[in-house]
Amino acid sequence: MKKTLIILSFLMFSQLWSQKILTIEQWQEDLRFIQNTIHKDYSFLFVKTTKQDFDSQVEALYKAIPNLESHEIKVGITRLIASFKYGHTGVFFYNQKNINFHYLPFNLKYFKDGIYIQGVHKDYKKALGAKVLKINNMPIAEALKKIAPTVSAENSQFFKAYGINYLGITEVLHAQKITETLSKEVSLTLEKKGNVFTQSFTVMEAGEGIPTQQGYVQQDENWLEARNQSTTPLYLKKLDKNYYSEYLTTKKTIYIRHSWIGDDAKESTKDFYSRIFNEIETNDVEKLIIDVRLNGGGNNYLNKDVIKGIIKSEKINKIGNLFVIIGKRTFSACQNLVNEMDNYTNVIFVGEPTAENVNFWGDNRPVKLPNSAIDVSLSYLWWQDKSTLENADWIAPSIPVAISFDEYVNNQDPVLEAALTFNIPDFKPEPMEYITDLYLSGQTEKLATELPKMIQDPLYKFYDFEAELNKSGNFLMQTGRIPQIQASIQVFLMVSQLFPNSAITYKNLGNAYTLLNDTNNAKESLRKAISLDTNGTISKAAKEMLLDIEKL
Repeated sequence: MKKTLIILSFLMFSQLWSQKILTIEQWQEDLRFIQNTIHKDYSFLFVKTTKQDFDSQVEALYKAIPNLESHEIKVGITRLIASFKYGHTGVFFYNQKNINFHYLPFNLKYFKDGIYIQGVHKDYKKALGAKVLKINNMPIAEALKKIAPTVSAENSQFFKAYGINYLGITEVLHAQKITETLSKEVSLTLEKKGNVFTQSFTVMEAGEGIPTQQGYVQQDENWLEARNQSTTPLYLKKLDKNYYSEYLTTKKTIYIRHSWIGDDAKESTKDFYSRIFNEIETNDVEKLIIDVRLNGGGNNYLNKDVIKGIIKSEKINKIGNLFVIIGKRTFSACQNLVNEMDNYTNVIFVGEPTAENVNFWGDNRPVKLPNSAIDVSLSYLWWQDKSTLENADWIAPSIPVAISFDEYVNNQDPVLEAALTFNIPDFKPEPMEYITDLYLSGQTEKLATELPKMIQDPLYKFYDFEAELNKSGNFLMQTGRIPQIQASIQVFLMVSQLFPNSAITYKNLGNAYTLLNDTNNAKESLRKAISLDTNGTISKAAKEMLLDIEKL
């Protein structure tokens, strides 16, 4: 009996600690602690934000703390860490007993035609499958902008996949001024089958989350999902498995859905892919499709066997025979996997861009704040599968395809269909390589014709020609040799014709002219950059360069 009382006392103490009300000074002490820790041990994270901007945010929050409620302080610290814009670096609410935020009973999904309620508690059946128009009478686009600073997103894809459900956290809604008070009920304006209506949702118990698998609510006795349950598309089958395969007889294709970089209990990653490639060699297989659109990462040391198997397979490692489906949940160790596929195989990517930068800070450590005991996750390992010149916000698909809500509901998969029916002669999965080859081989007339066509082609809508061409020009310019600098000027002039409102191109052009001591053209280009960017960072840099020229 005495032992039982001790255990109960301990549990009560633990519960009281998790709900402990901190003083203003204790919250401010926590804030200073994380500020000093980052400066001392994690200063390498200052890439997408500066130390000055970070410290300014700290001071603003420090001064505001006396007038904030505890949940507003927690969200404020979350905003602060999210400013680093790395997906592994943040304050993550889930499973943190010292945060215990309240969730609304719905799951949002971002489809190509808007944001819909994919899953919902059975008490709100009317809202199932509805398009979200407003939250608390605020248009959805404005609400998304308000919550964006709280999400540790590396790019817009990560935000669309993981960040939009912050709209279902009442503490975030209040802290970001989407609701005026911290309320137990929040109303959404919804549209379903042409009818617009308002639905009020009541929050769940503190710390209780939405039950999902790979981002999707699965239908059961308490939860409903919008998809027709009569069948299941391949990418949503067997979500309890890290990977599984099916042979599509009529297409002579092996389809793999690989949703986690980790070994299954019954078959290791190495054994699974060894079996797959043996099937490819011994059977009538013409095409391999690996679907990683739901893959959020894992152990990237397991990627090697996948890559080795592809490289060794002469049947598969050809353009038109190997397809990888990517999307806005492709993240972390799976970003490493698709990077390596891009580097070493003849893959064609299909779907949507990935959720992670090509090179990124990952593998976080929890840093516990001394008073609130909140865990702040800070990345400490730099992963670089590509050179700095090839760094990008994401891996983009060579064949861009997204799913509409109706297609999802009706179990249609246009992404897989695009891979299965691919038949584009002379396809260019790496447009920059093709452009470079034309340039180096002196086919300038063909380049002048082909490049504008590719820029307008929907196939390349995710490819940032402006940025990639500027990278090429900068690479030539930074050699410091006169012939290469002259060549960079030709590149920048070409880009300025294709993108006449590109401030960065004119700044680069001004820089190149300066290196050749062509001050008149340098000034003209820099002034053009300033006029296009006005008060932005490019304009600021161009003004400084212009001042330096005028001093000479």
